[in-house]
Amino acid sequence: MPTFDQLVSRVKAELQGFALDQASVSELAAQMAGGDTVFTCDASTVGNLSRGMVEVDDELILVKAFDAASGSVSVMGGANGRGYQNTVAAAHDAGALVTSAPAFPRSRVRDELNNALKALYPSLVVLETTDFPFSAAQVEYPLPAETADVWYVTGRWVGPERVSAPMPNWRYNPKAYPSDFPTGKSIQLFDGVTPGQNVRVVYVRPPAALVNGSDDFTVSGYPERVADLIVWDACRRLLPSMLSARLQQQAVEATERAALVSSRDIATAVQLYAGMHAEGLAAERALQFTEAPNYATFQGS
Repeated sequence: MPTFDQLVSRVKAELQGFALDQASVSELAAQMAGGDTVFTCDASTVGNLSRGMVEVDDELILVKAFDAASGSVSVMGGANGRGYQNTVAAAHDAGALVTSAPAFPRSRVRDELNNALKALYPSLVVLETTDFPFSAAQVEYPLPAETADVWYVTGRWVGPERVSAPMPNWRYNPKAYPSDFPTGKSIQLFDGVTPGQNVRVVYVRPPAALVNGSDDFTVSGYPERVADLIVWDACRRLLPSMLSARLQQQAVEATERAALVSSRDIATAVQLYAGMHAEGLAAERALQFTEAPNYATFQGS
């Protein structure tokens, strides 16, 4: 199962290639605390860095100057240079890579992966279940707070058949009285089964965001195969930033690359990833109805 960190690395590999983008990199020679305004890099590679933005793990830092002899690096603006561009000023272990001016910062890749994950809903939903005993004296029952809709409802029959049959006459109430239903979500059942028998509600919820680098993708609620969709969509979302970079002609690299990488090339790549995502999403949506048919799409025939 891919972790959040592995998905970030995969997106960066998709966008930068495995060999064509040779970033300037050093490494921390000693542990760095979250409030440090001076840190030490490997003296033999600190010259790979330059004044400006560097990345350590998921944090962006503004570098003021470095000492090639000692490897000492000072932060521009002191504490203001830590956690640049809304990243988090965090502690970093010795040996952590220090990348100069990353084309696609890990923090930005993380944000776009979660944006792509969020955008899958409601085309692709996460299905959960809740069970409760049926009561002849009760029409409305509570649902979990995370419920966004109801997929289908079944009720258990009495007897040795072990059949849970559809209960098609129900109404989802997303604005239930909080005094009666603390979550504010409920379901009204207009079909009945034998009192005391189990009712199962298969409900819909949005995917959960990935937070920690070690989070397995399935924390989202989606199966592993859906990870491809958010990688492709994250690439589509990130690629237009290359167009903005081409407009900054005061940068030598942008001036040189502008003649080699045209806006047409970037637009083609965006269309490629958008097409892969759209095709994959349509296939996954069809598969979802096959694996978990609701009774609006499947009547047992």
